[in-house]
Amino acid sequence: MTDKSIGRFMGGSPVWVVIQLVMLSVVVGVILSALGLDPLDIVSSLRRLVEHLFSFGFETVERLWRYFLLGAVVVLPLWLILRIARGLR
Repeated sequence: MTDKSIGRFMGGSPVWVVIQLVMLSVVVGVILSALGLDPLDIVSSLRRLVEHLFSFGFETVERLWRYFLLGAVVVLPLWLILRIARGLR
């Protein structure tokens, strides 16, 4: 990559972009610290969120399976009776 393409990719001079990102990171860090957060809390919260979504997905599949079985206990025998009744006509 040439210097122009790197600058175009980063949105300006690479050195200036890095300085801006460092300054912005410090400001956001101060704000988050004032709110009582730290990086490990954020990482563990994200991990818990992913675990919760993963388990929620399996709980949803389990619920759907139970609903299917509950409905099938009624629907399949009725369907079978109707098919047999129509076949006798």
